[in-house]
Amino acid sequence: MHAARMLSMGDELEARLAQRFPDAIIDLVDESHLHAGHDGAKGGGSHFRLRIVHPCFAGMSRVARHRLVYDAVSDWMPQRIHALSVQALSPEE
Repeated sequence: MHAARMLSMGDELEARLAQRFPDAIIDLVDESHLHAGHDGAKGGGSHFRLRIVHPCFAGMSRVARHRLVYDAVSDWMPQRIHALSVQALSPEE
């Protein structure tokens, strides 16, 4: 029997986003190390920068795009994810 490999928070987040936005181009950067000592970091919450490209964002406002992304991970905020900076684009952008 093989032990299950533990995924990093970044891997888990990327997998969740890929499930919610199939075939998206996802560029996720863990910036938690830049926030050492910050209140969110003290509580264990991670800081990420996300660039995601998916056709569903076409014709949507920036706020609507961000809502879709945040809705996909809202149950992880603020405990597991303290901060998520989002750039959501359609393929044409």
